[in-house]
Amino acid sequence: MEAPRLYSTKPVQSLKPTKKIPLEEDHGKASDALPLPLHLTNALFFTLFFSVVYFLLSRWREKIRTSTPLHVVTFSEIIAILSFLASFIYLLGFFGIDFVQSLVFQPSPDVWIAEDEEEDDEVLLAKEDARKVPCGQALDCSLPPLPPAAPIVTVQKVFDEKPVTVLTEEDEEIIKSVVAGTTPSYSLESKLGDCKRAAAIRREALQRLTGKSLSGLPLDGFDYESILGQCCEMPVGYVQIPVGISGPLLVNGREYSVPMATTEGCLVASTNRGCKAIHLSGGATSVLLKDGMTRAPCVRFGTAKRAADLKLYLEDPDNFETLSVVFNRSSRFGRLQGIKCAIAGKNLYIRFTCSTGDAMGMNMVSKGVQNVLDFLQTDFPDMDVIGISGNYCSDKKPAAVNWIEGRGKSVVCEATIKGDVVRKVLKTSVESLVELNMLKNLTGSAMAGALGGFNAHASNIVAAIYIATGQDPAQNVESSHCITMMEAVNDGKDLHVSVTMPSIEVGTVGGGTQLASQSACLNLLGVKGASKETPGANSRTLATIVASAVLAGELSLMSAIAAGQLVKSHMKYNRSTKDVSKASS
Repeated sequence: MEAPRLYSTKPVQSLKPTKKIPLEEDHGKASDALPLPLHLTNALFFTLFFSVVYFLLSRWREKIRTSTPLHVVTFSEIIAILSFLASFIYLLGFFGIDFVQSLVFQPSPDVWIAEDEEEDDEVLLAKEDARKVPCGQALDCSLPPLPPAAPIVTVQKVFDEKPVTVLTEEDEEIIKSVVAGTTPSYSLESKLGDCKRAAAIRREALQRLTGKSLSGLPLDGFDYESILGQCCEMPVGYVQIPVGISGPLLVNGREYSVPMATTEGCLVASTNRGCKAIHLSGGATSVLLKDGMTRAPCVRFGTAKRAADLKLYLEDPDNFETLSVVFNRSSRFGRLQGIKCAIAGKNLYIRFTCSTGDAMGMNMVSKGVQNVLDFLQTDFPDMDVIGISGNYCSDKKPAAVNWIEGRGKSVVCEATIKGDVVRKVLKTSVESLVELNMLKNLTGSAMAGALGGFNAHASNIVAAIYIATGQDPAQNVESSHCITMMEAVNDGKDLHVSVTMPSIEVGTVGGGTQLASQSACLNLLGVKGASKETPGANSRTLATIVASAVLAGELSLMSAIAAGQLVKSHMKYNRSTKDVSKASS
């Protein structure tokens, strides 16, 4: 778009005498019709407006106090309402109209440029008319040539453009077939052999089918080959979650920088404060109590006696070695640890527990269970396998069996926080924390009938670390089972705090842990992949880190509540005035 020129390019044909424009007659002002001077009228309506507003607010407050309906009005209130409307209309007409017009009808820059052009032309005409020689045929009456204009530079703002995926004619045909239903969306990867291209075609087909845009969902910059067949089906993009760092967290003499993927403001900052308090007090100690993943199939017999016979067989120590050999065939890391049975009439629920190395181990234990079920069919041919999982495991559900028996990694973590650190860093006192923990985390949770929820916000930290390190976020349900204990020690000067978490389900191989971003977070913690020295060491270390981070988060949040800072901190760190929609676009 060309910039508007600051001079006229039309040749001047002739010089015409200036036409005199008669001045407009001075008409009377609208304010002259007022019975009072303008300043007195304004003062009158200002006074009237604020007086009736005060009167109406006072009357309505009195009605609320006496439970009188607001729609029941007296004669004086009717007069006040009418006065309010009259004064409001006057003030709006006097002050509001000019203000609105000044905003709505602002002259555009082209108007000022056009006026400048006319003024320049008038100046040139005036100079030409000042010639002393009369104009005749022998004289050149044309205007002198205008001086060359300086080049006008137009500054254009360049916006960052998002990369647009260019679709070929072949892609367009495939999109149309997906929209028409002739080509299944799930089969694009196998038919095209290009996961990125399949995601782009599926994305475009989805937009056409739904009529909704996915412009805010990124497509480029992700390795779709890495999720094929193991992480996600039918992808159309990926979601971006910010990752913050808490730490250093001092646990068992080692420092860790803990990655936390979250969109909750104040969470990382709060956990970081807890890490600081722990570090200044000498660090935390985290102990692994148990390590065993579970799977519990449900089988049914014709009678309850037959179900009881299988229960006694499985729980007989003499048969455990035979069952272990059958179970352990499925993997070189999966090792059967124990079998626990529960009977309900003719139905038997068999809870297998096994070690799984550095993997979280759900698939590993399921394969071992299937081997045992096949083996049992020989001696118990009347056994009907209802399902490989009978919810006695129990996976991704709050369950007392996990709270009592444990599942995955069972960890206890403790620290003794110095009194000076409690006062200076946590901004509270030992007595306040001990009392709050008893009334909130213990008594309050018991009143609510909590199941494994005797804590302040363990699931916050668990979920953030799980997402960052590629764990199964749904297993946050049982992994967040936690009881937080606080006690005054050293004659009440210091604070002993601990968290006990019986079912932390984590792994450092398999699933989402092999994705680039999640693998980087595991590498930051020093637990990436399988341990070459001791199988299962990396996943056990990760479990102790999770418990220690929960300890830090519990310590900081409880201190904020005890000091009355919870709402203030969330208003500061969890409320933004920035319009992120404009920033993203």
